[in-house]
Amino acid sequence: MKKIILLLSLLTFWLSAESAENILRKIDANRLSDGKIAVMTMTIRGRRGDRTISARVWQRNSKDSFTEYLSPAREKGTKMLKLGDQLWTYSPDTDRTILISGHLLRQSVLGSDMSYEDMLEDPYLLNTYTASLIGEEILRERPVWALDLTAKTADTAYARRKLWVDKERYIALKEELYAQSGRLLKLLEVSAVMQVNKRWLAKTMTYKDALKDGDGTLVNIESLEFNDQLPEHLFSKAALRK
Repeated sequence: MKKIILLLSLLTFWLSAESAENILRKIDANRLSDGKIAVMTMTIRGRRGDRTISARVWQRNSKDSFTEYLSPAREKGTKMLKLGDQLWTYSPDTDRTILISGHLLRQSVLGSDMSYEDMLEDPYLLNTYTASLIGEEILRERPVWALDLTAKTADTAYARRKLWVDKERYIALKEELYAQSGRLLKLLEVSAVMQVNKRWLAKTMTYKDALKDGDGTLVNIESLEFNDQLPEHLFSKAALRK
């Protein structure tokens, strides 16, 4: 009898682990593509008031992206290029291109709750984390799975994540990001979703650095289109100065 109970326990664990892996795979397949173009606004809500920045982003595969900031005047013309695990920024005020590396990666992107390190993370959760299914809940009237993610390598920015995933849409409606010590570092909450080409994606979300004051950074996707024929010249350092 004890052997049967043990086998049933092992089988339950195996099924849960496989289910969690499949959920991650579907999340990745839902939100990632060979190419897309998005126009977005980022409202930084600090103690001294709100500041809104708009940008257009071209993303190629899961590794490369080019961002051009459109407004306000202070940020207009600032550009950012990500090629694999390298990231450069260009400022029209100084006419300088800077490689973001080392301690600079932990700095805030234009005063927001997101860091440059966040931008360099592998967007494929399945590549970076091992997942386990820890429960089922109702979040904002949606049935969700609660997942616990553990980083596969020690050099991952967040050693652990907790995700609440919409069961029907395969989109994470809430995330908590933790350090190796167990300290909560970041929170992400999706307040509105949209459907593009039969995919469910986050439209409005709030990033909150748990170590900073303020009400977090509100990101809103104004428009998004999938396009795998992006101009090759965009993904070069020369494009930063154009």
